[in-house]
Amino acid sequence: MRKRWWSLTAVTALIAATLVPAAPAMAAPTFKVPFPCGQSWSGQTRSDHSPAYAVDFNRTDDLGDPVVASAPGTVDRVTDLGGTSYGKYVRIDHGGGYSTYYAHLNGFNVSVGQSVGYGKVIGWVGSTGGSTGPHLHYEQRLNGSDIQVRFNGALALYWGTKTYTSNNNCSSGTGSGTVDTAGTPLTVRSGPGTGYGSVGTVTDGTKVTIQCQTSGTTVTGTYGTSSIWDRIGSGRYIADAYVYTGYDGYIPNVPRC
Repeated sequence: MRKRWWSLTAVTALIAATLVPAAPAMAAPTFKVPFPCGQSWSGQTRSDHSPAYAVDFNRTDDLGDPVVASAPGTVDRVTDLGGTSYGKYVRIDHGGGYSTYYAHLNGFNVSVGQSVGYGKVIGWVGSTGGSTGPHLHYEQRLNGSDIQVRFNGALALYWGTKTYTSNNNCSSGTGSGTVDTAGTPLTVRSGPGTGYGSVGTVTDGTKVTIQCQTSGTTVTGTYGTSSIWDRIGSGRYIADAYVYTGYDGYIPNVPRC
């Protein structure tokens, strides 16, 4: 009789364990592209990558470009492995078992225990560790295992190369300015520099809406010497040195391109 009692107890426990629902998994954070708002980067995935689901990001002259947190969290690792593996890398704990890795950095801008939000610069693109050229090695992990990367909930391209444009910490604000060239039309460029092709002109005195600002070729104009360029439309940039904005430098609350 005693043996039967223990047998029934075990069966009851098994049934109870089966009927009790498992705790629901926490939803993944909304991860963003790990670069400042408006920037476009080429992201490559390949099946022989280690780990397989990591993304390698590149763009022209990217050495030293800022890398930002792709979601809010707490920095729990800032490590330099020297000339091997990830080299200089940062890991951010996003809670619920989710974490992100940022590897081959040129330097660090955060410390262990620091809370970070969208758009926080955590380091700069480099070529440390086992890298053969400047790029950012980026991973998303769940409970320590790499998972397929998603940005804004959309799955990254597997396998191949795709251009990703960041909306990380984008401000909804725009700026305004007035072109002042003392009479000469101002050349509009396809990118932030005098080396980019002309895509038109704006006349002296034109009021422009500035969607974002970025750095490029240094230009000397009506308002001094500046490397700031203002984007006034898709693929349309003008030198800030010829634009009166009311600010000596970047305009507050206008996003960086």
